Amino acid sequence: MDDTTRDRRDQARWLILLATLAGALYLCWLMLKPFIGVLLWAAVLTMSFDPVHRRIVARTGRPNLSAILCCLLVVLTIGVPAGLISWAILHEIVPAVSHLEGGVSDLLSPDSPYTGEVIQWLGKYIDLAKARAEIVTQLGSFSTAARTVAFVGSVVGTLVESLFVVFVMFYLFRDGKQVRAALSSVIPLRHRETYAIFLRTREVVGASVYGVLVIAAVQGALGGLAFWVLGLPSAVLWAVAMMFLSLIPVTGSFVVWIPAAIYLATHGSWISAILLAIWGTFVIGTIDNFLRPKLVGERAKLHELFIFFAVLGGLQVFGLLGIVLGPVVLAIAIALFDAFRHPIEANASQTMTTMTNASVTPTMLP
Repeated sequence: MDDTTRDRRDQARWLILLATLAGALYLCWLMLKPFIGVLLWAAVLTMSFDPVHRRIVARTGRPNLSAILCCLLVVLTIGVPAGLISWAILHEIVPAVSHLEGGVSDLLSPDSPYTGEVIQWLGKYIDLAKARAEIVTQLGSFSTAARTVAFVGSVVGTLVESLFVVFVMFYLFRDGKQVRAALSSVIPLRHRETYAIFLRTREVVGASVYGVLVIAAVQGALGGLAFWVLGLPSAVLWAVAMMFLSLIPVTGSFVVWIPAAIYLATHGSWISAILLAIWGTFVIGTIDNFLRPKLVGERAKLHELFIFFAVLGGLQVFGLLGIVLGPVVLAIAIALFDAFRHPIEANASQTMTTMTNASVTPTMLP
C-alpha cells in the first residue's frame, strides 16, 4: 500500500470521525435544549452563592453536606419569598385589574369631576370613547385569563422547573471545580487568559445579581410599603411591578408611583399624593445611589450605554434571565476581544512571569 492511499484512508477516517462527532453534538444539543434555562439559572445562582458555599465547605469539610446546605439557603432566601409573593399576586391580581379598570374608566370619562374638562377638550381631536372601550376590554380579558387553567398550569410548570434548578445546583456546588477545570481545558486559550475570563464572568454575574436584582427588590419593597401605608389597593402586586420596572435601564419604579400619586391627587387625597411623591423621589429614587457602591463597587466596569443594550437584548433573547446573562455575554465578548487584541502583550507578560517566578502562576480557577 503506497503512501497516497494510506493518506486518503486516514483523511476518510477523520472525516467520518468529524461527521460522527458533529451528529453526536447535535443530538446532545437537542436533548439539552429544553433544559437550557434550567442550566443557566442554576449556573447564575451557583456563582452568586459561591462565596457562601466556600465558607460552608471550609467549616464542614464535607462537599455533599455543604452543597445541600447551600441549596437549602438558596431555597430559603429566594424560593420561599418568591413563592409567597406569587401566592399574594394570585389573590391580588383580579381585584387590582378591577380597580385599574374602574380608575381608567373614571379618568377617561367626560363626566369625571377631576378630568372631565380635559377629556371633553381632547374628545374634539381624539376618539377617546373608542380608546376607553379598548382599554377596558383588554383589562377585562386579562382579568379573565388570570383565572384560567392555563395560568395555573404555568405556575405548576415553574415549580417543576425550580426543582430541576435546585437539583442541578447541588452538583454545581459539589463539583464546581471539576466543571470549571473541564471548561478551561476546552477553551483554546492560555491558562491566564482563561482565568481572566472566568473571573470576569463571576464579577459581572455578582454585579448583576447584587447591583441589579437586589437593588430592584429593595426599591419594589419600599414602593410596596408606601402603597400599603397609604391604603392603596394591591400593594404587593404593584411592589412586584416596580421591582421589574427597576430592572430595566431608563425606566424605573416612577412609572408606577407617579400615576398612583396622580390618582390620589385627582381623588382629593392631596396629602397622601404629596407623601407618595416625596417618598418616591427622595427614598425610592435615591436608594440606588447608596446601595450600588456598597454592593457592586467597581466589579461591573461596563459603560451604562452597553449595559442598557445588553439588558434589553438579553431580555429579548433569554427572557427574564437576560437581565443577568445580557451583561455576562457582553463581558465575555469583551474579554475574548481583549485576548485576541493583545496577544503580544499577553505572551510577553506570561514569559516574564514564568522567568521570574513560575510558582506565582495561578493554577486554580475561580
